Amino acid sequence: MEIIDTHCDALLKLQEDYRKSFCFSNDHSLMSYKDSKELDTNADKLRQGNVRVQFFAIFIPQAVPDSEKWQHALEQADRFYSEVLAQENFVHIRHFKEIEDLKAEEVGAVLTLEGADAFGNDIMKLRTLFRLGVLSLGLVWNNANLVADGAGENRGTGLSNFGWDVIDCCNEYGVLIDVSHLNVEGFNDVIGRADRVIATHSNARGIYDHPRNLYDDQIKQLINNNGMINIVFNPPFVKEGSVEIKDLFPHIDRIVELGGEENIGLGSDFDGISEYIKDLEDAGKYSNLTVKLTERYGSGFTKRMAYDNFIRRFC
Repeated sequence: MEIIDTHCDALLKLQEDYRKSFCFSNDHSLMSYKDSKELDTNADKLRQGNVRVQFFAIFIPQAVPDSEKWQHALEQADRFYSEVLAQENFVHIRHFKEIEDLKAEEVGAVLTLEGADAFGNDIMKLRTLFRLGVLSLGLVWNNANLVADGAGENRGTGLSNFGWDVIDCCNEYGVLIDVSHLNVEGFNDVIGRADRVIATHSNARGIYDHPRNLYDDQIKQLINNNGMINIVFNPPFVKEGSVEIKDLFPHIDRIVELGGEENIGLGSDFDGISEYIKDLEDAGKYSNLTVKLTERYGSGFTKRMAYDNFIRRFC
C-alpha cells in the first residue's frame, strides 16, 4: 500500500553529519542517504516501506545562534538537493499535483520548513525558501519566535503582526500552514486566516494529554476547514510506557468520531524521534502498520489514510 508521510527530520541528520565529517575534520566519509543505518527514512527504507511521497523538513535546533540560522537552513536545503534528490528515481515535488504524475518506480520528495526561526523577520528569505521548493511551513517548533508561540510557551498569545504577513505570503504561494507545534491561540489565528491547513504530525489530546496533541475542538476546526490531522509515531505523544501499533488506534478512533475519516493521514516524525513504536522503528516497517490498520479498519479506510486523503485535499 502506498504511503504519503508528511514529516521526517532526515535533513537535520544529514546536515549535522556533513558539518562533522566534511567541514570540520579530515574524515570525508559522509553519511549515505541511500542506506545509512542511522537514518530512519533512508532511500532503501522508503522503498521497502512503499513510501510514495516523503516530506523532508528543514529544522533549526533552538541552540543555533540567530545569526547562523539562515545558513543552517540553506545547508539543509543543499542536503535535500545533493543527497535526497541524487537518489535514483527520487523526484522533487514542486507542486502537489505532481504527485499524481509519479511513475511506478519513483519516490516523490517534498521540501518543508519546521519553524520560522530560519528566516527571522525577513519575508524575502521566506519567499526564497518557497522558490527553493518549500511547500509546507510549520510556523514554530515548541518555543516562541517572531511569528508566533509554540506549544511549549506559556504567554497565551497568538500570531504577531509579522505572523499575519507570513500567513498571507503562504496563501499567495499556495503553501500549507502546519499547526502541529502551535499553541492554541496561534492555532485559532491560523484557522481564521490560512487557505490550506494541516497538522503534519499530531495526535488526539482527548486520548492522551500531551501539549503536542490537538484538542477535540481543534480537530473539528481542521476538519471544517478542509485540513488534515496526520498521526505521529512518537511514543511520548501516544501513551505512557511502551507503545505498540495498536496504541495508535484510540487516536485514530477519536479523529474519526469527530468526523475526520476523510481528513486523517500519516506523519511519522522519523529521524526526529529517539523512542519508537514496537515493529514501527523506521520507514521500512510501514507494512506492519498498514496490515494492522487493514485488519482493524479495512483496506478502503487504510488506503485513504495512507494516501488518498492527502491527494483529495491538496492535489
